[in-house]
Amino acid sequence: MTDISIEPLRPIDRRITSWMAGHGLTVLRIALGLVFLWFGALKFIPGLSPAEDLAGRTIDVLTRGAIQPAVSLPVLAIWETAIGVGLLVGNWMRAVLLLLFVQMLGTATPLILFPNETWTQFPIAPTLEGQYIIKNVVLVAAAIVLGATVRGGGLVAEPIVRTAGEAESKPQ
Repeated sequence: MTDISIEPLRPIDRRITSWMAGHGLTVLRIALGLVFLWFGALKFIPGLSPAEDLAGRTIDVLTRGAIQPAVSLPVLAIWETAIGVGLLVGNWMRAVLLLLFVQMLGTATPLILFPNETWTQFPIAPTLEGQYIIKNVVLVAAAIVLGATVRGGGLVAEPIVRTAGEAESKPQ
């Protein structure tokens, strides 16, 4: 077996990694924004969103009937599209991410409120609706990554290499 050196690939690897570090957060923000805009927009048209019925019933139960689906679904549609637009524009990220995290808490509640509809066997076999909800873990993780940058942080392609005796700088 021949030992193939990866050394000739290092410049290509560096360019690709550098591009990902330079553009990854923007791509993540836009992708997340498109998902929220799209799923929110679907809720404006009755019968178009597969999550419509479950979302309406969840809000009805959480508010003990105070907010009926006829009111809650348009509000949810506005909420989700506002998150989507906020992510796409990239302004007011703290507020947008707060709206996202609050919305995600509500989105997870059907797993508890409606176990017969979200699980075929609790807690290992979700129904299609349950899978639709559980995938939100990825959306939350993406939002956490974006949230880590609201104070100006970012991704780097190359780690900072310190020599022995060099002081580590602490963020202010």
